[in-house]
Amino acid sequence: MKLDYNLDGYSYLTDDSSKLDKDTLFLLTAQNQKYFDKLEDKPSFITPKDLILKWGLDTIKSVGVTGTNGKTTVTASIYSFLLDLGKKVALQGTRGFFVNEERMEEKIMTTPSILETLNHQKIAKDRGCRYFIMEVSSHAIDQNRIEDIEFALKVHTNVTSDHLDYHQTVEEYRAVKSRFFADEAPKLLNKDDIKNITYNPKNAQSYGVDEPATFKVQAFSLTNGIVAGVKHLSKEASFTSPMVGLFNLFNLMASIGATVMLTGKSIEEVCEVVLNFAGVAGRMEVVSSDPLVIVDFAHTDDGMVQVLDSMKDRDVVVVFGAGGNRDRTKRARMGAVASKFAKKVFVTSDNPRDEDPAQIIKDILKGIKDQSNVRAMVDRAFAIQEALKELKKDEVLMILGKGDEDYMEIKGNKIHFDDREVVRLLLEKM
Repeated sequence: MKLDYNLDGYSYLTDDSSKLDKDTLFLLTAQNQKYFDKLEDKPSFITPKDLILKWGLDTIKSVGVTGTNGKTTVTASIYSFLLDLGKKVALQGTRGFFVNEERMEEKIMTTPSILETLNHQKIAKDRGCRYFIMEVSSHAIDQNRIEDIEFALKVHTNVTSDHLDYHQTVEEYRAVKSRFFADEAPKLLNKDDIKNITYNPKNAQSYGVDEPATFKVQAFSLTNGIVAGVKHLSKEASFTSPMVGLFNLFNLMASIGATVMLTGKSIEEVCEVVLNFAGVAGRMEVVSSDPLVIVDFAHTDDGMVQVLDSMKDRDVVVVFGAGGNRDRTKRARMGAVASKFAKKVFVTSDNPRDEDPAQIIKDILKGIKDQSNVRAMVDRAFAIQEALKELKKDEVLMILGKGDEDYMEIKGNKIHFDDREVVRLLLEKM
């Protein structure tokens, strides 16, 4: 990456050693240190800490949200709540980069390079933002892509099992996530999931549904959305949300707690704006209400448990697959989860990448003991069509894995494919 800089006698700034010239200053980071060490002629450089001070980014309040599931929804809802409370705020994550309700960039990495993040923070600061909300992935923590950022708040959603193709073991994955919470920065932790991480208790607050917490759910209903009564210390309030599912109650509690901690507003004031946030595209998105068809990004066994369990009062039909060139160990577990919660299961493709989609399906089927209500087919559009054709009036169709993705990745090519478009087209024909 190479940016306009125009400071200290340099026109540009880069973190890529191959793009260096006399007009370009080098940003020396944890990621590019090894390339810097190999350079015979060492260039002038600046560190992320120096750049933060140079650009005055220490005045912006950075909020980092990490967890196996919920990062996108929690960051988006904090962003929404702050906007509704009259704050100027930016959001960086899987869905792109947003500043004060304007989309600046399309989808990006969950947590990009430190130079890209600091550039986004500079753009946000120049537009008057006081808050910068960002998703923090386990890869970014491990690779130190967030080096020298001093977070005003760190939020934990949950930590189960994911990215074992990278982290190798669940223990290592949890250790990496825990590293994010090892300092004395203010933090907000999911009390119902606290056993899955270690953390520094200094400046830690919590939210919970079952467990006692700083921000505690008193009572709730998940019928036709979410209605909940909550308590923060001695104050009580309630909120209503059009979102569905128990896991979204947790997500909203994380966002409510974070907003109270960041702004000092009362829990009553924050709960008043919850209704305005309708959720994130591709996350428990209702594509059709009659018949009821929901699309969700859930692509791990734990993610599937959360979304499928949230509809346990309905008969569920599920369409899903597993990505290629990713953690193979979760495939059978995903099959087991689908067969446990769903009345009927359609196993199909989901970004097979360089792998044989038929083999991925076989890996999933190994986790399903009773396959009497299971159908398997490589063609995802056909699987959705068959599921819709067989869907009964009182059933809900859950199409999992891709969410708001609009492509299928096969052998290095991204072919246009959107679950929601397929559903709408098929329903029109039917």
